[in-house]
Parts: sequence; C-alpha cells; structure tokens
Amino acid sequence: MTHAFMVDAASSLTSHASEGHPHIQLSMKVNTNRKSSSSVQSTPDIEKKYVHHVYDAIAPHFSSTRFAKWPKVSTFLSSLPQGSLVLDAGCGNGKYLGLNPNCYYIGCDISSSLINICAERGHEVVVADAVILPYRTGFGDASISIAVLHHLSTESRRRKAIEELIRVVRKGGLVLITVWAAEQEDRSLLTKWTPLTQKLEEWVGPGSPRIRSPSTLTLKSIPETEESYTGNKLKNIAEQYEENVEMVAPSTSEVGNSSVVSGDSSDGNQQEYFVPWHLPYHRAEISGHSACALETGLAKKDDKKCAVVYNRYYHVFMEGELERLVSGIDDAVIVDKFYDKSNWCIILEKL
Repeated sequence: MTHAFMVDAASSLTSHASEGHPHIQLSMKVNTNRKSSSSVQSTPDIEKKYVHHVYDAIAPHFSSTRFAKWPKVSTFLSSLPQGSLVLDAGCGNGKYLGLNPNCYYIGCDISSSLINICAERGHEVVVADAVILPYRTGFGDASISIAVLHHLSTESRRRKAIEELIRVVRKGGLVLITVWAAEQEDRSLLTKWTPLTQKLEEWVGPGSPRIRSPSTLTLKSIPETEESYTGNKLKNIAEQYEENVEMVAPSTSEVGNSSVVSGDSSDGNQQEYFVPWHLPYHRAEISGHSACALETGLAKKDDKKCAVVYNRYYHVFMEGELERLVSGIDDAVIVDKFYDKSNWCIILEKL
C-alpha cells in the first residue's frame, strides 16, 4: 500500500531510508530557503508547458517505452559499494531504481504521474524539482541525473541542478549526469525537431557553449542492454512508435568524429528545440490531460498518424558545455567524461 503524507524533507527521508520502509510515496513539502535566487527556483513557463505538463499527459505511454538500461549507467550503479544510498533526480518511471540490489534508492521527478507509476512499483519516490532537491546536504553516497538537464531552459537552472546533485552527496560521493548532445549520431532526427528561434537565457562571453574548444574525447557508441524483451519484439515496438525518438537506442555502429553531426550549415549553433512525442489515439490517457491540451492548443492532432502530438522542450548540449558548467563549482571534480549514444556524460566526485 502506498502512503502519502507531508514531511519536512531533511529528517524524514533519513529515517525511512535507514528503516528500509517499503512502498512509500513521499509527497513532500520542500524547504526552499537555500542559497538560490528566486529566478532560478521559479520555473519558467516554457518548462511548465512543454516539460511538466507534457510528461504528466504522456506518462503511461512514455513509461511503456522505458525498459532498456543504458550500459554506462548500469556500470556506474553496479560499481557502487554495498549499502550505498543512491539519489535519482528525474527518475522517470524508475527504471534505474533498484538496479543494483546491494544499494538503497530514493527517486524524485517533477511529474506526479511518473512518480505515481514508481510508487505503484514499490519504489521510494517524491515529487520534486531538480533545482531544489528535497534532501539534506551530504545525504547520499551517489546521485544520478539521466536525461534531465536538457529540459531546463536557462543556464542558471542547469548549473543549479548540478550544484544540487553535488550538494546532496557526502564528500567522496559520486555524481553521474547525462544530457542530449547537439552532435547527434543520427542526423535524420534533426529534421523531426522544431528549432526555437527565440533565444532563451544563455551564456555570454568567455566560456559560452557557443565558443567550442577542441576535444580530446573519442566518440564511441556502445549497444544497449535489454532484459525483458526479445530482439524481434523490440524491433516491432520501434517500428510502431518510430516517431518517439527516445524510446530505442540510436545506431549501435561505431562512429567517429566525421559521422557525428550538429545539423547542417543552416542550423548554425542551434541548441533550443521542440522534440515531438506522438501519443496514439488508442491510448487510454488520450481522454485525460490530452483533451485539455488539445483545447488549449498545447497539443495537436495528427490524423495521418492517428496520434496526439506534444512538443517537449530541449536544450541540447554542445561538446564541452557540460564540463564548462561544472568548471565554476569548487566542491567537485570531473573524474570521467564521455560521449555515449548521442549523449554527453560526466562523472563527478565531491571534494
């Protein structure tokens, strides 16, 4: 049974984690009295409309496509010492919660619909904003943020989210972050995304993500692992929902610098996009959030594909941008960085 209750974020989570209390959904009242400007804590409308609302609307369908584990994330979690407490910020449907059975996990996500799915699966989870994590300083042994930061629409919020991931782990604790790369392996995906012409808050001057330094990284692609589906079944799902580009792994062929692209010359340094999600008409959730979204114009019908189409906001990261975000943070050091499946990834250690 899932219990919902209001708690102070710091102390209650500690007691429940130490007691191993099962099947708890934490509906948390977060203390926002932290060293953060109100502008950073205040969620921009573009995120409310094109991230929060969208994931609440598509949650069951989105969750049904999330079963494969990224090998690099699996390797990171599997390498943690027995008894480690892992905090998953932006846990989605909870596919990484419990991956290493020797660790303890607490997840959070801004989408209450996705958190409900996690709670039904018996995970300890809470609705929370990535820039105001509801855990006390030094609470966990490791934290992860998988495909989350690219949904934050300003540089200050992306930096604050990284600072929060570092804050909540102990000294010597590790942080894994992955984000979508502007340098996509499959250039055809870019034709399905809508570039945003109105620029949001971005870096200006030295250190700007638009000022790219030469990279010493070797770009490699490694295959996904898939535990509960056969290859043919995975292929059939991919064919059925090919427009929902996150669902299955991109090409698993080895790629070099020459095949990784950031768009053609007309795209320039474009980093802000709307990425579509096609919700099939036959899905049960069509009658809920989607009916309202269609009325307000937040979603549109595509009768040819028999789907309601939502746009999700993405800020894709250019090469070196993630490292530059971390460079001004004094209490963490980069211990690994790599490119994997059209994602830029870093592992940090808290000092």
